[in-house]
Amino acid sequence: MTVYFIGAGPGDPELITVKGLKLINHCSVILYAGSLVPREILRDVDGTAEKIVDTASIDLDEIVGHMVEADKGGKDVARVHSGDPSLYGAIGEQIRRLDELGIEFEIIPGVTAASASAAWLGKELTLSGVSQTVIITRYEGKTPFPERERLPALAASGATLAIHLGITRIHKVVEELIPHYGEDCPVAVCYRTSWPDQDKVSGTLKDIVQKVRAKKFTRTSLILVGQVLGAEDFRDSYLYDESKAHVYRPKVKGAKPRNIDTALAHPAGKA
Repeated sequence: MTVYFIGAGPGDPELITVKGLKLINHCSVILYAGSLVPREILRDVDGTAEKIVDTASIDLDEIVGHMVEADKGGKDVARVHSGDPSLYGAIGEQIRRLDELGIEFEIIPGVTAASASAAWLGKELTLSGVSQTVIITRYEGKTPFPERERLPALAASGATLAIHLGITRIHKVVEELIPHYGEDCPVAVCYRTSWPDQDKVSGTLKDIVQKVRAKKFTRTSLILVGQVLGAEDFRDSYLYDESKAHVYRPKVKGAKPRNIDTALAHPAGKA
């Protein structure tokens, strides 16, 4: 028996992985976070799965209780979370319980809200000479934060930021970011990315608060901040630069490609 922690993606039922969907269809018991996972993902097992439980209204002990019951019956469990379960999925405490109980588990990754939002915006979050780092974080609330991870400390890097759970305090987010990014830094706020009622707004740190309040976003929104959102004059990546040689592409056009196995074993070209 195995508990599969499956990332269902940000909302669009088609953004779940093939492996994740196969496992949902395979498992007899399905525990899904109904407040964030669309029921449509379970359409193939409605009426055939032995048990389908929406965990939105139950606590950790009850969730683990369903897993223990399934384990006793030798039945695999699909524990379906939104996005990627390893990011803000609250699976750590579930895994700890399973370890204590000797129940096997496996994590199936999913599409994150950050990657889906970047796709929706038509943006790359890492651009040569602009930003090579993406920081995924959340705004401080009930969850304790180490001082080194508070927003001003992260903002000092100048990296692209993807901020969860900060929409109701966006005025505070802006106040803490302006000293590091400047008022003209581009910002995008994506509400319920990939859901049927998805919405978004773009602006700068100077005007994004008014724009968000005009949209009346109060939950389930991701705040993306960084120069990559507005950059146009950036360098091409070296990846496809004809003047930059690498193991898969010779430097001189028309030259015979090196044997890949040999090149990997002897990167300096020496036998």
